[in-house]
Amino acid sequence: MNTQTEILEQPADQAATGNNPAPSPRIPQPRAHSVIAQQAGCPTCGSVVPEAVGGSAPAAFVYAIGRVEARFPNLSAEKEFAQATGRADTAGQTDQQTFNTVLSRRENRYLARQLCWVLTVQGQETYLLAPRDPGDVDLLIEAIRPAPSPNDLDVVIGVRGPIAPPEMCNGLLVPIVVFDQIYSFDRDGLIKAIPRPGKTSAKDFEPVAREVFDRIMQLTDNAGATSEHRALNYLAMRYPAIYAKAAEQFSRDFALSGLEVRPSALSGTRNLVDCIFSYTNRNTDYTEKYFLRCDTTEEFPFLVMKLSPYYDR
Repeated sequence: MNTQTEILEQPADQAATGNNPAPSPRIPQPRAHSVIAQQAGCPTCGSVVPEAVGGSAPAAFVYAIGRVEARFPNLSAEKEFAQATGRADTAGQTDQQTFNTVLSRRENRYLARQLCWVLTVQGQETYLLAPRDPGDVDLLIEAIRPAPSPNDLDVVIGVRGPIAPPEMCNGLLVPIVVFDQIYSFDRDGLIKAIPRPGKTSAKDFEPVAREVFDRIMQLTDNAGATSEHRALNYLAMRYPAIYAKAAEQFSRDFALSGLEVRPSALSGTRNLVDCIFSYTNRNTDYTEKYFLRCDTTEEFPFLVMKLSPYYDR
């Protein structure tokens, strides 16, 4: 499975103005055959889309970063999987490699549709995943690595629906997310793919990028469901200017002392949020702030104002 992260290179200060997003860095794009879809074999997924998307209540969007796990919803599915394993050539493979081998075989796609797919965020079971289109399960399968690492990450973008019924995943009661995109990658690959400022070496830049990324990931209760957390997760994945600015500030002996997201005063018919990064000089305690403005009105956040100095009102 190819999990290498690709981030589109662009100048660190290139961004959008108005309501039209500029070309922006991107996380790894799904293969042409791998657009995720609704699980045809799920007994309850068929009713998820109308409730989550077509109902009268406002849609609740999700832009979450976590880990995708596959689980057996019942004993019958587990026994059927065991029989399929007996028909596969898995000699010498680990349990995880065997699981990936069996799921990856075309004739076993029906098994993938029978499984329940869970997104965990910081180790907590957070969402059950239900693809929108019944034709594709490849990205779900690719998220199950044959050799998993603690640095493996998956990005899920979709619409949050109701709490899953007990029978859907062996009693697990978490919200269902009908998703449109899943990207799978590893943390180190993402960090290495971020475009570096011209005068910064990879040796100096990678620790900076890791610290900024980890700071965003470690925010309390970042399940990617609020406008604030969706904006931060979007920036972490698609806007390298925040990493370049951190490298610049660290070189000036400033520490990243704060990260805040608040509703923009310019919000009207659109839902705009300001993401504010604070840097404090380690010697003088003088603080400089920079911010970006994101539009989180619909499912896919986008940038409407590039990284700029911020002044407290």
